[in-house]
Amino acid sequence: MENEINAIPYYREINDFLASIPSGYRTKNPLFYCLRLVENESAMNNYKPPFRKNFYFIGLVTNAGNTQIAYDNTNVTHLNSFLVFQSPGLLYSFHRDNSAQGYLIYFKKECFSFFKPDFEQEFPFFSLLHTHFYKFNRSKFNEFAPHFEEVFTAYQQAKDNRHTVAAIKLLALLYELKEFTTAFNQWETGFNPPQQILFQKFMQLVNNYYIEKRTIKEYAELLHITPNHLSQLVKETTGKNGLSFINERILTEAKALIHFTNFDIAEIAYQLNFSDPANFGKFFKKLTGLTPLQFRNRALTK
Repeated sequence: MENEINAIPYYREINDFLASIPSGYRTKNPLFYCLRLVENESAMNNYKPPFRKNFYFIGLVTNAGNTQIAYDNTNVTHLNSFLVFQSPGLLYSFHRDNSAQGYLIYFKKECFSFFKPDFEQEFPFFSLLHTHFYKFNRSKFNEFAPHFEEVFTAYQQAKDNRHTVAAIKLLALLYELKEFTTAFNQWETGFNPPQQILFQKFMQLVNNYYIEKRTIKEYAELLHITPNHLSQLVKETTGKNGLSFINERILTEAKALIHFTNFDIAEIAYQLNFSDPANFGKFFKKLTGLTPLQFRNRALTK
């Protein structure tokens, strides 16, 4: 594992990531790991601060309780059941409730030695720009769960470390999920005007780059539009200015780090890419009315 300058971990290997959770889980196959998530899973930490990884991830979760997924500026509490896809290199963090159940799959595309198309083009839910997240009910989870169970069972029963049968079942699962996500996205875009879609892309980019990019100009460049166009679009769509969404995303992560970790305030400031703790303190108090330490003390008394 290598750390970036701003102290956000980048896990190149699946086992490095599993060791960081921390958990007793490990894989003998460096290209593939499948986990069935069970209620009251004591081997895994509840909170994982921002990180990146060098492999793909699929999660199918139900009974999520107070699980929180920090992948954009959207409120994703009260999740019930959800499906999430993530490509290598994207920023991610989570707070997992012990009640959560489901399946987590980590893999590198090299595990498909028999299948070598353009992976992101073949499966558009794996985007190099943002995490794809689908929130749904328990009945939809029950529809998907047997397919994930097939992959998990084949992984567990493999006689060698190549997991060829499990990889084939995973490939079949990806095509099943492609049908669902394609239909879902077609329905969603049918009810969203182009302006709303562009705003959603802005929010997805904020989730991925809020640590490094703090200005409207930087996000306008990623969207290939002018900063004025982006500012007007956000204002017309939400009634708020674009910078407020960037700041809210930083604040959301700051609150999670203060509340769910034992990092001191200076460590949190540097992890969130502030030049020094004093600037972080001013930023936090301006938006909340509290210093970071006051916020932590209040959280501890609840």
